Amino acid sequence: MTRSREEVLKSIDQAGVRYIRLCFTDILGRIKGMSITRNEIEQVLEEGQGFDGSSVEGFARIEESDLMAIPDPLTFRIIPWNVADEKVAMIFCDIQRPDGRPYEGDPRWVLKRNLAKLEDLGWTAYFGPEIEYFYFRNNQETGILDQSGYFDFETVDEGTRLRKRTVSALEEFKIPVECSHHEVAPSQHEIDLKYQEALVMADFAQIYKFIVKEVAMEHNAYATFMPKPIYGENGSGMHCHMSLFKDGRNLFFSEGDEYNLSEMARHFTAGVLRYVKEFTLVTNQWVNSYKRLVPGYEAPVYVSWGRRNRSSMVRVPMYRVGKETATRIELRSPDPAANPYLAFACMLMAGIKGIEGKYELTPAIEENIFNMDDARKASLNIEMLPGSLQKAIEETEKSALVREVLGDHVFDKLIENKKIEWDQYRLHVSQYEVDEYLPFL
Repeated sequence: MTRSREEVLKSIDQAGVRYIRLCFTDILGRIKGMSITRNEIEQVLEEGQGFDGSSVEGFARIEESDLMAIPDPLTFRIIPWNVADEKVAMIFCDIQRPDGRPYEGDPRWVLKRNLAKLEDLGWTAYFGPEIEYFYFRNNQETGILDQSGYFDFETVDEGTRLRKRTVSALEEFKIPVECSHHEVAPSQHEIDLKYQEALVMADFAQIYKFIVKEVAMEHNAYATFMPKPIYGENGSGMHCHMSLFKDGRNLFFSEGDEYNLSEMARHFTAGVLRYVKEFTLVTNQWVNSYKRLVPGYEAPVYVSWGRRNRSSMVRVPMYRVGKETATRIELRSPDPAANPYLAFACMLMAGIKGIEGKYELTPAIEENIFNMDDARKASLNIEMLPGSLQKAIEETEKSALVREVLGDHVFDKLIENKKIEWDQYRLHVSQYEVDEYLPFL
């Protein structure tokens, strides 16, 4: 990994890079940016690149639009294929005001600001997301590439070949891959990245999405992280594995506990469960996200935890002797269309609130919640996630935690944006309505 401005310049010259993409992320999680040439990069690495932020989603108002993109040398990567016959590199930027202050609307800064609270305690947060997606023929229709199912491994499948090429590209980007496989739905795939520190993984998640889409496009296909693109099939999730370390020791591990969870891990999990309804708007931010979060399609909608229970929202993977460092919890409700910087920040700080408040973790539930009747769920005090974007907005809008984590600027802009999205959806007349009601009304 490149770690200094000098190393960045050396890598650029050795590889013959002509253009460098300066990348950042808007509040909805979309990568934005601009390109500069080799001749400009030295000055930009030193001083940053100015731009107008007024048209970037969730960024500045017109009267405060001047912003600076400050490249982070740690994120420099050379794209391992030519773009328009030119060698191109990319680097993530932190967004600042012209006077050097961090810009409060920058999602990367939101995560960094919250991680600083852990650094004061000597703690390091690790994340390992399982990011699912679909391959289609194009972005206009859901024309699948294969009919395979969970863990099917057919080398003749077009989707499998694309996934293998994507894994190779990720490794060329120096992004470690743990495993990859076909998912449950036809043409649905998953590539799991090896766990990393939270900020590194948020950057990696953005690069991952970029690479998945680019490789698909290079082979006349389209990759989508839309949570629920096909009616009647499983949607795509982004199960997030989380743990805390200090001085190389996993703070979540305890040998004497039934689940090998330390008291800290239990409090952390309790915090995540207490606040998950409040931050669901961040981890599941689109109207379409709530087409996935319904019972019957493996997506976890019930606020609960367990070990072997795939209907639980939080799962504690089985401990293997000698693998204490792998002890973690897995939050299974987020989807891959979330902004990773904001999602990681909310998940993490909900857990930290649990630690600070010593929240008590409810008993694990190992029954299949999908098969329970309402009376049984009520007896166990099992709650459900918001069932629509509107309900999620209502939960988040009153959340002191999410406002604290995101900061006033991002919080208010996100709520404003999502209310507009919900109104547009609510007013839209769908083909379903035309087909269902026009013939007799």
